[in-house]
Amino acid sequence: MKLLWSSRSPFVRKVMVAAHEVGLAGRIATQRVVVAADKPNAHVTALNPLNKIPTLVLDEGTVLYDSRVICEYLDTLHGGPRLIPSEPAARWTALRRQALGDGLMEFNVFRVTELRRSKEAQSEGHLAAIRLKTALVLDRLEAEGPDPVVQPDIGHIAIGCALSHLDFRFSADAWRGGRPRLSAWYAAFAERPSMRATKFVDVY
Repeated sequence: MKLLWSSRSPFVRKVMVAAHEVGLAGRIATQRVVVAADKPNAHVTALNPLNKIPTLVLDEGTVLYDSRVICEYLDTLHGGPRLIPSEPAARWTALRRQALGDGLMEFNVFRVTELRRSKEAQSEGHLAAIRLKTALVLDRLEAEGPDPVVQPDIGHIAIGCALSHLDFRFSADAWRGGRPRLSAWYAAFAERPSMRATKFVDVY
């Protein structure tokens, strides 16, 4: 399999963390690409008209995109515990937490994109709304207190990648303040081999 990849994308990292957790990372070849909302990448759009990564090309040529779809596909290729549990209560908890993690990553990406615009073109209203929603997500996660991870599911992975991306792009936010349970949870999750093998690097 070939994954269109970037060392800076939280959604790509989510896929690679999942691949490591289920023992499939060695079957995925990565190809570095650069995508931007205002500069479509012809190679990427030929495979994925959304011009987004991650995009996964299977051996027979089938193309999958969106981290949720790719992670669900990877979850069908192994014989171990599932990233998306089958038991209903655990399943909906994992998928709901994935939605929170994915949403937090989307907020981060929006902020990065907006802050790259000229100061005059930036929307402080939009940035303020994103900062507020980011804080609300973090507060909800703190209140829930994700369980210590023995066997990670897709929700744990999404949250872990979102928090690591927040550190990567917005360390000045100091999101750990007032959130001791979430901070302790992330400190432990960040030490997993899958996370250590997929650290962000700010290179094109």
